[in-house]
Amino acid sequence: MNEYCAKYGLNEERLPRHVAIIMDGNGRWAKKRLWNRLKGHRAGADAVDAVTTLCREIGVEYLTLYAFSTENWNRPESEVSGLMELFKEFLVSKKGLLIEKQIRLNIIGSKDKFAPELLKLMNETIAETKKYEPKMTLTLALSYGSRQEITTAVRKIAKMAADGEITPEKIDEKLISENLYTFNMPDPDLVIRTSGEYRISNYLLWQIAYSEFYFTDTLWPDFKKDEFIKALKDFAGRERRFGKTGDQVKG
Repeated sequence: MNEYCAKYGLNEERLPRHVAIIMDGNGRWAKKRLWNRLKGHRAGADAVDAVTTLCREIGVEYLTLYAFSTENWNRPESEVSGLMELFKEFLVSKKGLLIEKQIRLNIIGSKDKFAPELLKLMNETIAETKKYEPKMTLTLALSYGSRQEITTAVRKIAKMAADGEITPEKIDEKLISENLYTFNMPDPDLVIRTSGEYRISNYLLWQIAYSEFYFTDTLWPDFKKDEFIKALKDFAGRERRFGKTGDQVKG
């Protein structure tokens, strides 16, 4: 048994292979302390470290974090620019650790709005972490929106049909999945949303069709190892049927 699973009281056989998280509550966490929102985002980065470390220790293969949505570009310019600086800091400061721990970095979303310097840094970090066989994949959803992702996939497939590469009859779920940003990843087993909100917020709408959901009132900066372990233990107690009956699953 994985020593860390034993340490945290987790059932290794009941771990999710892929965890996706909607990291919510940074602003409210800061407001409660009469701080500006960027301090909340910076505190949220510590929670990212804690959750990523735990996933790597216990053997979760894929962790996908909703870091910045397409709608977030509409936030105050000072907040958006501050978040971009945080992303830069993350890429610079964590690249060595990602390589050391054999964590592959992946970024999904529409990248056309990012400054060239940040985009270059993203691509360099992704390339560096592709040089080894990964023990884990960390995906950041940046400038991401699921409707936009699906629309892009539909356009790709429509062009394939228009160019005569496929016929409409060849369009199936597999082809659609292969044209999403997440084409090389399994669908999430567990989706976590922090801060007491009960919304999906345009996140992985196609991919979470059969995911288990875990909602917590804990604000993201406070979602550290103990809170994550609670979510994993809750997931371990679920019966995942995928449309079958409980007797079929047990049988």
